[in-house]
Amino acid sequence: MSRSEDEPDRSAVRREGVSPAGTADEELVRALFDEHGGPLYGYVLRLTGDPGRAEDVVQETLLRAWRNPGAVSGRPVRAWLFTVARNLVVDQHRARKSRPPETGDEALAVLPADDELDRAVESWAVADALGALRPEHRDVLMEVYYRGRSVKEAAQELGIPAGTVKSRTYYALRALKLALEERGLAP
Repeated sequence: MSRSEDEPDRSAVRREGVSPAGTADEELVRALFDEHGGPLYGYVLRLTGDPGRAEDVVQETLLRAWRNPGAVSGRPVRAWLFTVARNLVVDQHRARKSRPPETGDEALAVLPADDELDRAVESWAVADALGALRPEHRDVLMEVYYRGRSVKEAAQELGIPAGTVKSRTYYALRALKLALEERGLAP
């Protein structure tokens, strides 16, 4: 069968996904939608329970009818459309089942905030840096800064003179600053 010069090449139009206005294929899709669109949408809506998904499935069903006009000619059209729509819904369901389930916002509420994570990482790094200090420097810093004792109280607790607590605190802070710089935490 040869085509006339005035008739567009429908195979080229299908490949490009564009249908010129008024073609027989477009009229077929319009007629299918006008006659079967409402019942098809109702059927798919009952299957999916989601109006948006139902519209997508109806659109895809009619697109398949447009791509295969021979499939709807010479047979009960509504039965073919409903079968295609049902298969699309089943395929979508199977595709969702094959992926891991999506999580909602409630899963994010369980995670600590960025600030809490940063503080936890910093505290681990500081604890590691403290562990790298000499024991006498670490002991002085723990008494003065961690336990909040005065120089006099720390001296009594450690059994050393107050002047030694002051000098060890000075050198311990310098050593801690170096240890933190090595870990990339000091400014």
